[in-house]
Amino acid sequence: MSMSGASRRTGPGAERLVVIGGDAAGMSAASQARRMKGPDELEIVAFERGHFTSYSACGIPYWVGGDVTERDRLIARTPEEHRARDIDLRMRTEVTEIDVERRRVRARDVDSGAESWTSYDKLVIATGARPIRPDMPGADAPGVHGVQTLDDGQALLDTLARTRGRRAVVVGAGYIGVEMAEALINRGYEVTVVNRGSEPMSTLDPDMGRLVHEAMEGLGVTMVNDAAVTKLLTGDAGRVRAVVTDDAEYPADVVVLGIGVRPETDLAKAAGLPLGTHGGLLTDLAMRVRGHEDIWAGGDCVEVLDLVSGQERHIALGTHANKHGQVIGTNAGGGYATFPGVVGTAVSKVCDLEIARTGLREKDARRVGLQFESVTVESTSRAGYYPGASSMTVKMLAERRTGRLLGVQIVGREGAGKRVDIAAVALTAGMTVEQMTALDLGYAPPFSPVWDPVLVAARKAVAKVRAS
Repeated sequence: MSMSGASRRTGPGAERLVVIGGDAAGMSAASQARRMKGPDELEIVAFERGHFTSYSACGIPYWVGGDVTERDRLIARTPEEHRARDIDLRMRTEVTEIDVERRRVRARDVDSGAESWTSYDKLVIATGARPIRPDMPGADAPGVHGVQTLDDGQALLDTLARTRGRRAVVVGAGYIGVEMAEALINRGYEVTVVNRGSEPMSTLDPDMGRLVHEAMEGLGVTMVNDAAVTKLLTGDAGRVRAVVTDDAEYPADVVVLGIGVRPETDLAKAAGLPLGTHGGLLTDLAMRVRGHEDIWAGGDCVEVLDLVSGQERHIALGTHANKHGQVIGTNAGGGYATFPGVVGTAVSKVCDLEIARTGLREKDARRVGLQFESVTVESTSRAGYYPGASSMTVKMLAERRTGRLLGVQIVGREGAGKRVDIAAVALTAGMTVEQMTALDLGYAPPFSPVWDPVLVAARKAVAKVRAS
């Protein structure tokens, strides 16, 4: 075991920036810091325990399902491209300890087991998130897969290629579970989704989740709601063979865990860095870890401020991770940037059904003590007389008395999902539903009715707020 000290500095007066994690937040931070300062001023060392860097984890279900034909299409920048920018990127190297007092990290070569210490002047923690694995028998059996990294996606595809049976069970019906169910249907599997909630997509209110339920069944997925998994049974060679709930047993040749993810913060916790109620690192607006001037954190391992509720929350999305990285890299490179927070916007699809949400659900609003009015409208993506017009459902929440927009959920066909961006901008600006009714949105029959569906919901919300 090697426990060598820091490697030679690039320049005699250069500071060293160490980055833990080679995906969106980490390498965006490294790349931005390099734009701010050259190698004679700032040495950058980055550690990545996997085989890939700077890739789209959000694209993995589409790769597994065959919509994306090549894995490398999900990779934005290779290790070689990062190294060409004077970033000392060390692949298959896992950081196992952060020594805050002595300003160094211990790293282990995954293949050889050799370990070494590397000192830092500035540190970026971008360790991401890990799939939640239920604490129950069989959860770690061969044939059971979480899907968070490209390595995870490759492992699942390898299992699918080796598996003769065609029965798949997806545990959980959030974004990952729903997208993986469709991917497995596309691969020719019989798919059952076992979901603890009353409807799929717990990021929506149940009445909107019901629309997703119907679409999944139309796709050929067997939906099992209000069902908690108690154990996973194994058979030959210890491989998974069934998923068990309190009421039934579902045969499975492969199991995909779509329960969600947790911040990967074991390193940070062991180092005594501050964590929030969701287990993510806590940072200030500049993405500095609170109480630590020269340590930043970003991506799926942090908690972010919800601008609507005013509370911290954990959201694992590549859009946020890349923005965090830009902010961190700017600050670590001597500039100034901030990340003010999020409104909780997300979009997904099941076959041709588009699913979108932003802001608060009903239970979110109740939890933070907000009183609200809720409206739901049915409209179309285009003028009703124009060919290809399809239906969509828009649900809107507005604060009682003030009329402040609190949240929007949209489920519909082509043209529905990205309409949520109108609401995301309105939420960020703190607009009321009455102010929204005057928004000057683009109109032509191929794109929208005269009254856009979001504005129809806003008008209905105004009337309900006034009557309350």
